[in-house]
Amino acid sequence: MSKNRKQEESTKAVHAGELREKAHHALIDPIVQTSNFTFPNSQAVRDFMAQRKAGENEGLAEYGRYGNPTCLAVEQRLAVLEETEDALLFSTGMAAITTSLLTFLEAGDHIILTNDCYRRTREFAGVMLKKFGIESTLVPLNDFEALEKAIRSTTKVLFSETPTNPYLRILDLPKWVAVAKRIGAITMVDATFATPINLRPARLGVDVVIHSATKYLGGHNDLLAGVITGTKAHVQAVRETLFTTGAILDPHSAFLLSRGLKTLAVRVWQQNESAMRVAKFLEGHPAVESVWYPGLESHPDHLIAKQLLGGYGGVVSFTVNGDFDETAAFIDRLTIPFITPSLGGVECLVTQPAMMSYSSYTQEERLAIDVKDNLVRYAVGIEGVEDLIADLKQALDGFGS
Repeated sequence: MSKNRKQEESTKAVHAGELREKAHHALIDPIVQTSNFTFPNSQAVRDFMAQRKAGENEGLAEYGRYGNPTCLAVEQRLAVLEETEDALLFSTGMAAITTSLLTFLEAGDHIILTNDCYRRTREFAGVMLKKFGIESTLVPLNDFEALEKAIRSTTKVLFSETPTNPYLRILDLPKWVAVAKRIGAITMVDATFATPINLRPARLGVDVVIHSATKYLGGHNDLLAGVITGTKAHVQAVRETLFTTGAILDPHSAFLLSRGLKTLAVRVWQQNESAMRVAKFLEGHPAVESVWYPGLESHPDHLIAKQLLGGYGGVVSFTVNGDFDETAAFIDRLTIPFITPSLGGVECLVTQPAMMSYSSYTQEERLAIDVKDNLVRYAVGIEGVEDLIADLKQALDGFGS
């Protein structure tokens, strides 16, 4: 990535969406902690409603569920970072996904998802949407023959993630978007792992880009939030649904998200660099069976990643030469990362998916979706990479001792 590109991304992450002059001459956007917005008289209400009808009071509201200045500033910054026309915040990433799908699908419709989407997304499509008469089909990522076979006359949405969790598969977005445009389907991509620093799907024609802002966008493991970005028409359609479902983000969490976004670019650059070094170290250690990281030539989608990504991300997945219990013992020997299922913050985090995210599955069920007992997902923070590698080495060296 060029120096100028890095400078541009960092400047946008710090300043985009903010008013230059803020209330009370504050440097930082204030937390507008209110449930209601008042009017001086009835004529002001009439004027406000007339402006709304004419579409002239965008971002203003009379009630907190319909908008908030703190949230609006963050939405505008995210739209700039993603290079889209608009953005909309939610209370969680799953709220962003479910509200969007409910907006664009109705009874009789069909949705196609890639089969390694987040498990809760798959569950929502396969269980909840089915209750409303909406059918879904899972296809392997980048298997375009399977995608073509899955298409129906009622297919309205193509949904995927990139990179995926936990194997960090990279979707061939241009080819995928071309299929969607040919059949007139809306494209939705969960780009949480990529961040707008490493990938801007809208540049490649994606209609709706989704993030769990809890992860890299917030960056400090201290908030829950979600966001969609896209054209004004698509985002406004989802906004109307959100007004009814009510899964809004509160202004205090929006303030925390705004603060986190200011360091997004520098954090992601550091995590990209550190994760690449961690992945190379792991690939060369005899106690490691396999490593999945898009920056490695061994990754199945390395060539696609090299073409589409500005950086390869902060997550490294790998299998160790051990069984379920030996893998857990390896994780317990690590001294820097915290054991928890999230990612994207300044702290290094680690999880054994078979134990945590898929604990309710039998071993056979886990293996059927390729979640191995010895799989480890390692989310790099901003700690010193030499410290991370030394910690991994001592834990891996413990095998067979």
